[in-house]
Amino acid sequence: MKDNVDVLIDRFGPNYRWLVTGTAMVGTISTVLSSTIINVAIPKIMGAYGIGQDKAQLFSTAFLATMTGAMLLNAWMVQRFGQRHTFIFALSIFLFGSVLGGISPNENILVLARALQGGAAGLIQPLSMLIIFRVFPPERRGQAMGVYGIGIVLAPALGPTVGGMLVDGLSWRYVFFVSIPFSILAILLGNVFLPNREENAAKRDLDTIGLALLSIFLYTLLMGLSDGQRLGWDNPLIAAQLFIAVLSGVSFIFWELQCKAPLLDLSLFANPRFTAAAIITVIFGAGIFGSTYLVPMFVQTVQHYSATQSGLLLMPAGFVMAFAFPVAGRLSDHLPPHVPIAIGLFVFGISTLLFYQVDVNTAFWYMAVLIGFGRLGLSLIMPAVTTASLRALPPSQLGQGSGAISFMRQLGGAFGVNAIALKVQGSSYSQAAVIADTQTPHNPVTAELLQHVGSLYHWAGLSMEQANAMAHLYLAKIVAAQAGTMAYREGFIIVGLLFLFALIPTWYLSKTPDTLSTAS
Repeated sequence: MKDNVDVLIDRFGPNYRWLVTGTAMVGTISTVLSSTIINVAIPKIMGAYGIGQDKAQLFSTAFLATMTGAMLLNAWMVQRFGQRHTFIFALSIFLFGSVLGGISPNENILVLARALQGGAAGLIQPLSMLIIFRVFPPERRGQAMGVYGIGIVLAPALGPTVGGMLVDGLSWRYVFFVSIPFSILAILLGNVFLPNREENAAKRDLDTIGLALLSIFLYTLLMGLSDGQRLGWDNPLIAAQLFIAVLSGVSFIFWELQCKAPLLDLSLFANPRFTAAAIITVIFGAGIFGSTYLVPMFVQTVQHYSATQSGLLLMPAGFVMAFAFPVAGRLSDHLPPHVPIAIGLFVFGISTLLFYQVDVNTAFWYMAVLIGFGRLGLSLIMPAVTTASLRALPPSQLGQGSGAISFMRQLGGAFGVNAIALKVQGSSYSQAAVIADTQTPHNPVTAELLQHVGSLYHWAGLSMEQANAMAHLYLAKIVAAQAGTMAYREGFIIVGLLFLFALIPTWYLSKTPDTLSTAS
């Protein structure tokens, strides 16, 4: 008896597999786009609602926490309701969250909207990979992942550009509305092309305790990291959040080890090939989300780019990835996975390390070329590492494996962004303090600068007292800009070294056999 996929292949012909890939990619674009597009709108949202950075941080934290947690619900949802209904349900929730965010009357409703968007996005991404692996034979999955991967990486690359134009030209609310057409199209396509649940498919119970422990862990840890720098690490609230995070995280691991139907099947990590790929995936997530955070923040805070300009800086890299991903997918079908992964890690690591010399005068196109070069490396990594991780698993574990690998990538992104932001902010303060200590009346360069700038302000019509005050304000801005430049340089170096470190598990990946190949 034919299963649902065979029936659909007979109905739509040999192109059915690519119709499914296109459906999955449209759904992915609509959800991934929202993960980065809001970043350029946050200053406008803060001004509209009269809130500070501490409250605005919840927009990102709510999205990341629910997205990361929901990724592990994928396997249960698919077994219980099937791929088609899970896909349509998730996109319907995302569509509602997008509309709610665009019309939100206050910041609390906006946080709720972001949480809904994140939860839906967390279901869609592993589901899309599972769909592709189900309809393509093993020898063509790398090629399919290369085409599908365009949606994963092109949307975050172009999101800031589109968002900047919408914010500068219309309103910040349109960054929520821009995903609506993609969501509606994906729902329509999914209703036609995605397979239903197999009638004889086994059902399993939902691990509600594991889900609750994971949610508590993600929320308290992300909130503790986000607020620790502002409130102080010795603040009782921060200490309590971090303690609860550790307690819930350890409890989650112990519970999953003895649960009959775990949310995260930890036995997956007994497979050394899958574990090596998972470590690379965590670093990949930290790198792509961390660099997407660092570059726009650097050019907007140090070089004073507009939202549109900072988005345009990432656009050439998006086109590089659109070209490179299908090629990388084909390579992953014909080369051992560790080869493109190692090349990609090295290319991205070196391109990021070259950012150590950026400053306020670094040219637009120099940075655009470096970013594009790095994205070429990312294009080589994504299809190969996904294919390597899932090839290592038997068919019965593909659902859990796709959810777990997506979870690891998002987990790396969530904590990578928070850790890098924390490092840059703390380093900026410390660098500013060091530089400020050298700006004394006994420093001849400082004294000459203050005298020269004060004379210019006095010549412009200010009193001598006002001119001196403005000269010191000018000096403070120079100190802040230099401290920020040095802090961002440190952030780029950390990301670059992290990718070079990932060459170690890549080497280990090359020494482990492909489970499916061995079995066949």
